[in-house]
Amino acid sequence: MQRDQSATPVEADAEGAPERHREPAFNLPASLSGILLFLVAVHALRTYVLSAAVDEEVILNFAFLPARYTIPLDAQGLAWLWTPVTYSFLHGSWEHLIFNIFWMVAFGAPVIRRIGPARLAVFWCLSAAAAVALHVVFHWGEMVIVVGASGVVSGFMGAAVRFVFSPSGRVSRQFAHLDRRLSLTETLANRSALVFTGIWFLTNFLVALGLFSAGGIGSIAWEAHIGGFLFGFFLFGWFDPRR
Repeated sequence: MQRDQSATPVEADAEGAPERHREPAFNLPASLSGILLFLVAVHALRTYVLSAAVDEEVILNFAFLPARYTIPLDAQGLAWLWTPVTYSFLHGSWEHLIFNIFWMVAFGAPVIRRIGPARLAVFWCLSAAAAVALHVVFHWGEMVIVVGASGVVSGFMGAAVRFVFSPSGRVSRQFAHLDRRLSLTETLANRSALVFTGIWFLTNFLVALGLFSAGGIGSIAWEAHIGGFLFGFFLFGWFDPRR
């Protein structure tokens, strides 16, 4: 994202010489910083503290598993109730986590600045659930473990498309959250938004073919990415306080 240099304030120092104050390289919302620290702490705990047996219990009770919903709900515990959200706090590797953090900083920051921490909590839960809802349509009853915040990150991306792109195509890293939310028609008519969305879907279709997945088609839950993106793109208006 481009920095808006015109918004950089200039003041005089103690001797009267002009002094330029630059924006910090990372000026993240406090709620986003808290989420990132929590994700790192969870993965560090699983990697360096918990035994393999205990970590397996964590995965069993907090990761998303499509096969869980083929079992009568009264014949199992309550993990089916919270795992459509809690899976988003677990990651398969440090690389997986760092990749999600990178995109969360880029697209989650403007969305969170816009909707605030209370709406963020609801957005996170619903986008996570929407992501695995589409995933389970394609993998009903499978013993496939799903972890990672990629579905929520995709939700942030879908939401950001609705307001971060100006008619000129430029994006202000610090002030994009103040832009007017575009209608669906305006969004689809915005060249930058349309190109970004097209590239995003093309990339995920290539992932579906296994082109970007070292472990093959099953190692990346591309369906969850699409479910999260569609949720953010079409339903961001529910959370947007700027009419």
